[in-house]
Amino acid sequence: MRYRGTIQNKRRVLCVFPAYTPAFGTFAHAYKLMGVTAFMPPQGMLVIAAYLPEAWDVRFIDENVTKATAEDFAWADAIFASGMHIQQHQIHDICARAHAAGKVAVLGGPSVSGAPEMYPAFDYLHVGELGDATDRLIDILDRSVERPARQVELKTDERLPLSDFPTPAYSKSPMADYLIGTFQFSSGCPYRCEFCDIPALYGRQPRMKTPEQLTTELDAIIAEKGHPSVVYFVDDNFIGNRKATREMLPHLIAWQRKNHYPLGFACEATLNIAKQPEILELMREAGFTSIFVGIETPDFDALVRMKKEHNAKLPIYESIETLNAYGMEISSGIIMGLDTDNDATVDRLIDFIDRSQIPMLTINILQALPKTPLYERLERDGRIVDDPGLESNVRFLQPYDTVIDSWRRAIAYAYTPERVFDRFRHQVDATYVNRFMPPARGKLKAANLKRGLALLVNSIIVVGIRSDYRGAFWRAFLYGVKRGQIEGVLGMAFMAHHLITFTREALAGEQNASFYSAKARHAEETKRAA
Repeated sequence: MRYRGTIQNKRRVLCVFPAYTPAFGTFAHAYKLMGVTAFMPPQGMLVIAAYLPEAWDVRFIDENVTKATAEDFAWADAIFASGMHIQQHQIHDICARAHAAGKVAVLGGPSVSGAPEMYPAFDYLHVGELGDATDRLIDILDRSVERPARQVELKTDERLPLSDFPTPAYSKSPMADYLIGTFQFSSGCPYRCEFCDIPALYGRQPRMKTPEQLTTELDAIIAEKGHPSVVYFVDDNFIGNRKATREMLPHLIAWQRKNHYPLGFACEATLNIAKQPEILELMREAGFTSIFVGIETPDFDALVRMKKEHNAKLPIYESIETLNAYGMEISSGIIMGLDTDNDATVDRLIDFIDRSQIPMLTINILQALPKTPLYERLERDGRIVDDPGLESNVRFLQPYDTVIDSWRRAIAYAYTPERVFDRFRHQVDATYVNRFMPPARGKLKAANLKRGLALLVNSIIVVGIRSDYRGAFWRAFLYGVKRGQIEGVLGMAFMAHHLITFTREALAGEQNASFYSAKARHAEETKRAA
């Protein structure tokens, strides 16, 4: 649904999404292999763009794809921005450009909702989810688009039910430029992991969309020319409500069958999804091929301390094997710098890398996010640090240099080319052969064929000929091809290329040690984005 109030004036709204800071999980180095320019469309901002009054002109620009120009700002009556904490420098830059153009600047999204004090320059702050604050903001801008004398903070008290969310404005997004698409079924997570801000921002009681909404939104995605062939469920925890997920999946399967399986799916969930064989079988049949799991650490005591007992209760390696058996390739989050870390931590992590055979691990340094139990505990203990020269805002119990050196050792080991390609080769037999093979008809589209051909040719040229790790690539590539896993080994090529390249940059000091790190490299990032 759209805004239902009465509108007196026509407005022009420019929605600008800031560039991402490079990270292991954004695959920036893979874009040229796939012929795309950005990771995924920002689901939240596309929802806001769709909710605004129909009489208003709305434009959307993702600065990961193209930078908003002075002409774009001049066109607008109001500038909307959103983003995460890691994008704060880019968010501030959007505000400055809006004000330089004499335009009112509005900020919403997860970062301002978690820490509004970080953004004193914006004219309006929208704190919280889509809801009554959104309607008040629209009413204000309908009356006037002059900048207010002082900042106005609007906080959502009554959230709009997900079942009333509009279909995201995919038509305003350059879908052909993205590596993967985005999609949402639920919001919220029932767990209380100490480092996570999801419960504070979105609640512990998961809220869901209806199956009818999902199929309508999927129809909107595939209606867009050149849409990505893989769509990522941006749900905080795909099984936050297991019953709802179980009931939704048959509708997803029916839609796939009706449309001849035009899409593949990925999601993120807690590791205890391995205890849900019925859900996993339905996911397999629906076309899920990848799942991000926050394993965080193989250390039992550390899991208990961070309130992640649901992981501590599971046999981790058996759970990984179970997910692989349903055709799910796992990506895993790993955190270093925990209070329980000691001199043996990095050795245990290296053993985990070898035993788990997980090809992609986003190994991050601990960061305390606002509105988390971790932040509150460390703030009480005087262990929050505000130093843009450091990789974290946490005063670790181990010496800072020890933590950073351990992180460097871990990523250097994990992403040595031979090791990363060996792990992908393991996936051929452990995972890829277990995937549901839908009819090819749904994906036989010009855009998909063009992307697939570009990936094959570019992988051979960039990775198979020009790289210094081409030997490891060809061994894994030929191993997969001989077993008929063409799609799997092509995915291996672009993922491995990014992981190896990003690791080398990180070890050279050119990239930050965490997706959440605010270490001052933003000037170079802004220059690259431009």
